[in-house]
Amino acid sequence: MNALSDLTLEELQRRLAEWSFKPSHAARLLRSFYAGAGQIAWTELKVPGGLRERMESECEAGRVQVAARQIADDGTTKLLLRLTGGKTIEAVMMPDHREARAAGCISSQVGCAMGCDFCATAQSGFERNLTAGEMVEQFLHLRREARAVGGRLQTVVFMGMGEPMLNLENVLEAIRRMAGNGLGGLGGRQITVSTVGIVPGIDALADARLGANLAISLHAPDDATRAQLLPAGRRYGVKEIMAAADRFQAGNNDRPMSIQYCLLQGVNDSPEQARQLAALLENRRMHVNLLHFNPTGASLSGRTFGASSPEAAEAFIAELRSRRVVAHFRRPRGRDIAAACGQLRQRSPTS
Repeated sequence: MNALSDLTLEELQRRLAEWSFKPSHAARLLRSFYAGAGQIAWTELKVPGGLRERMESECEAGRVQVAARQIADDGTTKLLLRLTGGKTIEAVMMPDHREARAAGCISSQVGCAMGCDFCATAQSGFERNLTAGEMVEQFLHLRREARAVGGRLQTVVFMGMGEPMLNLENVLEAIRRMAGNGLGGLGGRQITVSTVGIVPGIDALADARLGANLAISLHAPDDATRAQLLPAGRRYGVKEIMAAADRFQAGNNDRPMSIQYCLLQGVNDSPEQARQLAALLENRRMHVNLLHFNPTGASLSGRTFGASSPEAAEAFIAELRSRRVVAHFRRPRGRDIAAACGQLRQRSPTS
C-alpha cells in the first residue's frame, strides 16, 4: 500500500485510471492533501461516489508517525519521527522572529556517514537513505506544527540528519513535491540544500534547475584543518568545492549562496583563519553564516570541542567584515532540547 506522499501526480493519475475513475481528479486530491498538511478535505471536494472509499482502502495518508515532541523555551519544536520498520529520525520547526513565519529543518538519511567530528548525528553512523515520500512527510508534519501555533512554514532546509548529496535523487524528487504549485506550493527558492562539499552532488543539483538554494558547510578555509573536522574533506579539497559552488551560482543567475562555518575554540577561530576565509571568498557573491558551537558531548575521535569565546567570535567576524565579506551569526535555536545545528541524533526525550 502506497502513502499519498509517495506518489507523483502522474502516478496517482495512473492509479485512478486503473480504478476506472477520471485521472483529472488526481490534481485536486493531491492539492488538497498538501494544503491540508497530510489530510484530504473530502467534504470540500466534489468527487465521484466510491472514490473516497477506494482511496482510503488503497492509499495511506502517511507512514511517518510522531513518536515524541519536544518544545524549547524559544518555541522551537523537535519531532522524533518513527518510520516504517521502526527506525527514527528528527525534524525541527523553528518560529521566525517575524510573526506568523516558521522554518523547517528536515533529514535526508537515517544517521550519517560523513563522520564530522563535532556533529552528534555522526555518532549514530549511517543506516539508510530516506525515500522522497519520507522527506515529504517531514515537511507535512512541520507544516502542521507551524499552523498549530498560528504560523506558516515559509522555508525548508535540508540540514537535519544525513548528507543530502548522497541521497540526491530522492532529495530532488522531494523538492519537486514540496515546491510544486499543485503540490506543496513552497517554491524552489524557499528550499535550501546543505552539503559538506560533495562536488558531484553540487553539480547535479545545479543541473536539476529546481531553483533551490545551496549552502556549503565549510568550517575551515584550508584542507588540513578541514580534513580533521570533516573526513569528507580528504576527498574534495576546498578549491575544488569552491569551483563547484561557482558553477552552481553561474547556473542560478549568480544568486548569493551561504557558507556555513561553525566556530570551534582553538581549532578554526583564529584571526589568520578569518583572513584565509576572506581571501577564499574574494570576488565571490557568498555570505558567511557563522555558527556558535552547540555542545554534543565527546566526539567520534574522543575530543570534546568547545565554543569560541565571545571575544574570539567577535574578532573573527570583525576580520571578515573588514575585508568586505558579508557575515553574520546564526542565532542558536532549540539548544535546551538538543534541536540546534549538529545536535540531531534520533533520540527519545529520555535518552
